Amino acid sequence: MLKGIDQRLSAEIVHVLMLMGHGDELVLADVNHPAASIATETTYGKLVDMTGCDIPTAARAILSLMPLDTFVPAPIARMQVVGDPAADMPVFGRMQAVADSVEGRRVEMLALERFEFYAAARKAFVIIRTADSGPYGCFILKKGVIDLPPL
Repeated sequence: MLKGIDQRLSAEIVHVLMLMGHGDELVLADVNHPAASIATETTYGKLVDMTGCDIPTAARAILSLMPLDTFVPAPIARMQVVGDPAADMPVFGRMQAVADSVEGRRVEMLALERFEFYAAARKAFVIIRTADSGPYGCFILKKGVIDLPPL
């Protein structure tokens, strides 16, 4: 254990977050997402599991270390409900509340059609699968910049 790091973040997750640079994307997925097959096409090349967490809990832990990109209009993308793109699922609001709270501002989300979302996920740096039973608990988070003081 380390001070100040959420205990839900494994060493592998912290490592992956450190490897990512500005503009890289992380897919936070529920158990319904075809995460294992899509993860092989990501930059990291393999699936990372975050067991025991639902989407909001996992997002809060990850966003405690990873800033969202402020240079794009919508640093989070989510999947649209198939057959009803305007539908609002409970997980959408829970994710919005976490992102807004952690960032201290309103964070815009882009809604993508299912296969558009899968295509975007393939281009991500990594996929982290949670234990969230969903449905539609899949989000793409774009990493931002931290302005650190000089050494």
